[in-house]
Amino acid sequence: MTIGPHRISGNIGGRFYLNISTFTALGTAIGKADEMLRSGEETFGRIPAGVTVPPLPMSRLAIMGAVLTSLGGPIKQQILYRTRLPQLIRDNPGRCAVSHKRIADCAAPAELLGLWRRELDHLLRFVCPILDAGARMIAGGPAAFRRRLVALVGEEDAATLLTGFHDGAGLASMGPVVGLARLKSGEIDRDTFAQAWGHRSANEFEIYAPRPAEDPSWISQQLATLADPEVLLSRQASARAEAWERLVARHPAAAPKIRKQLDRIGAGARAREQARSEMVRAFWVLRAFVLRAGELTSAGDDLFFLPIDDVLRVLGGETSLLDRVHAQRKAYERYRALPPYPAVIRGRFDPESWAASANRRADLYDATSDVPMPSDVTGFPGSAGVVEGVARVLTRVEDGESLQQGEILVTTVTNIGWTPLFTRAAAVVTDVGAPLSHAAIVARELGIPAVVGCGNATTRIASGDRVQVDGARGTVKRVS
Repeated sequence: MTIGPHRISGNIGGRFYLNISTFTALGTAIGKADEMLRSGEETFGRIPAGVTVPPLPMSRLAIMGAVLTSLGGPIKQQILYRTRLPQLIRDNPGRCAVSHKRIADCAAPAELLGLWRRELDHLLRFVCPILDAGARMIAGGPAAFRRRLVALVGEEDAATLLTGFHDGAGLASMGPVVGLARLKSGEIDRDTFAQAWGHRSANEFEIYAPRPAEDPSWISQQLATLADPEVLLSRQASARAEAWERLVARHPAAAPKIRKQLDRIGAGARAREQARSEMVRAFWVLRAFVLRAGELTSAGDDLFFLPIDDVLRVLGGETSLLDRVHAQRKAYERYRALPPYPAVIRGRFDPESWAASANRRADLYDATSDVPMPSDVTGFPGSAGVVEGVARVLTRVEDGESLQQGEILVTTVTNIGWTPLFTRAAAVVTDVGAPLSHAAIVARELGIPAVVGCGNATTRIASGDRVQVDGARGTVKRVS
C-alpha cells in the first residue's frame, strides 16, 4: 500500500518498519498532524522528543487524493473481516490441520504445486489478509475511553479495570502460558497443547523458525521454569473487583455505561487476538509447504531464502533460481547477527556501522540532527503498580532461563513467545511498545507492573541494577 509513490511500510536491513510520514500524511493535509501522532501512540508508540516527522513531498490536494485512492483495499478487508471473521475463525484450525496432512501426503513436486493452486494459495492470499485486518482492528475506542476512565478513577484503577479480557472465551496472548500451566498440572497432554497453541512462538512470522509443536525441547524448557499463572490471574481478579466497587461507589450513575464499554473493549481485544492467532496458524501451513517443497526438490531449507512465487517456479522445474540463495542466506545471517535496531530511524541508515558504534542508541537513529539522549527512563504506563527489584536485561527470548523469580524483565520488545517469562517477572520494562502492545496487555492481565515504549531502557539499565518500576507513572528509576 502507498500514499502516492511513498510506501507505507518497508524493509530496513532485514527488519520491518512503518513509514510514519505516510501515517501522518492525511493529518498534515488537514492541519492535524500532531493529533494523528497522538492517536497512533496507543498502538505504535511514541516518537522521541526532539524528533520531527518529515512531511511527504506532496501537495495537500495530492495527499488527500492519494489517501482516498489507497483506502479501497483496507476498507474491503474490513468489510470482509466483519462479515466473514467468525466463520473463518471457526474453520481455520480444521482447515490448517487438513492442509498439513495433504502437504505431507504429496509425493512429487507437481503434486505439491497442484495443491498450492487448488487450496493453499487461497488460504495465504485471501484468508490471511482478512485475518490480518481483524488482528489490526481497534474496536471500541479503547484509547479515548481509557483517558476518560483515568479522569474518573485514576491511573491505577483504570489500568486494573481494563483487564479480565482473558475471562470466559480467553485471550489469545494468554493462551500458551495458561495452556502450559494446564499441561504442567496434567489437565491436558502435549498433543492437546500442540494442537491448540503449538503454532505460537517468539518468531512466529519467521517461517524459517521451527514452531513449538515441532520442538519438544521447547515445551520441556518452558515447563521446567514456568510459575503458576493462575495465582497471578486470581490476584488480579480480586484487585479488579475492588476497583469496580470503588468506581460504583463514587460514580453510580456512570457505572452501567462504563460496564458496557469495558465489555465491548474486551470483546474487541479477544476478537483481534484470535484473528492474529489464526493468521499465525496459517503461516505455519506456509512453513510446512516450503519444508515439503525443499524435500521434494532436494533444495532443503534453501527455499526459505526465495520469495514464494520463486518457490513455486522451482517446484515447476526452474532450479536455476536456487543460484540466488547463497547471497540471500549470507545477507540473512549478517543481519541476524546484529543487535535490535532503533525503534525510530530517520535518514539513511547503515545497520553495520550503527552496530559498531560505541554510542549507538536503542530508541533513535537520526541522520539529520543530533537529538540529546534522555537521561531518565520513562515510557507509557503499561500496567499499574510499584515494585522494586533486580533487573535482568535480555536481548533474546532464548536467554530467558537466566531470569530468576522476582526479577524485573528489561528487554527491547516482547511478543507471545515471551509470555511464559512473565509468570516469573516482578515487572516488565520494554524499549518498544505502547498501551495496546503485547507486553502491556499481558502484564495487565497478570497484574504485573509494566512500563513500555521507554526507548532507552536496555541501554540505561544493566543486569544486576536495582530499580523501581512505577507502572502507573511510566517511570523506571535506579535505587541505591
